[in-house]
Amino acid sequence: MALYHLILLAVVQGITEFLPISSSGHLILLPQAMGAADQGQLLDVAVHVGTLGAVVLYFWRDVKMGLAGIPSMLIGRLDTPGARLAFHLAVATIPVVIFGVFLAVTGLNDAMRSMAVIGWTMLGFGLLLWWMDQRGEVTKSDADWTLGDAIKLGLWQAIALIPGTSRSGITITGARALGYDRESSARLAMLMSIPAILASGGYLLLDTGSDWTPRMVRDCAIAAALAFLSALIALRLMMRLLTSVSFTPYVIYRVILGAILLVIAYT
Repeated sequence: MALYHLILLAVVQGITEFLPISSSGHLILLPQAMGAADQGQLLDVAVHVGTLGAVVLYFWRDVKMGLAGIPSMLIGRLDTPGARLAFHLAVATIPVVIFGVFLAVTGLNDAMRSMAVIGWTMLGFGLLLWWMDQRGEVTKSDADWTLGDAIKLGLWQAIALIPGTSRSGITITGARALGYDRESSARLAMLMSIPAILASGGYLLLDTGSDWTPRMVRDCAIAAALAFLSALIALRLMMRLLTSVSFTPYVIYRVILGAILLVIAYT
């Protein structure tokens, strides 16, 4: 892969992974727009590792608390905030794993990688995010996260396996629908991304087999580092802007891009 394509791929993945504008949709569209071949699963693993590192670093205090709570969770004790956080994250990840296996087994995963599907999901779920953000009541913060809400948000997150949906966007939509404030919705969506990225990255790694070469290792290292930096910047920017700006700018971007893709797809 050409160096400029590699850099563009990593930066696009890093920026779009945590903004509610769909990283999978952009990664599918990028090679089509550039007239290049698909980047392949090894590079997908690399950029996943980069974005995972960014969210772990940014939310390290929460991650550390959750990790400390895993031993208690494993023996059925949920008497600490860390144990409850770890348990809720584990429960919220189950739907996306089940749905992911279903899509892989049935072959629907590849069938949905089309411009028309991405156009409709960009447009439809973008408008849904705007509706829930504008209409949703604010009655909860992330400290109020319950097991029931973890299950519901896990089901919302599973929808993100449809290209163009946006994992962070659909999870934030679900959290706003449940009454969480904007910052708490984004925080829960980001924390839920950690086990989800681990699951998807692990699957991709197992599926790549023995395709590693010295050149590929170099490309993956570059992609992971650039994805980490761009994801960290995007995370900081979004979390800071949420104190004064709604999700509307992201919705406008999604609607415009979705409309353009639909015009192209059907003409």
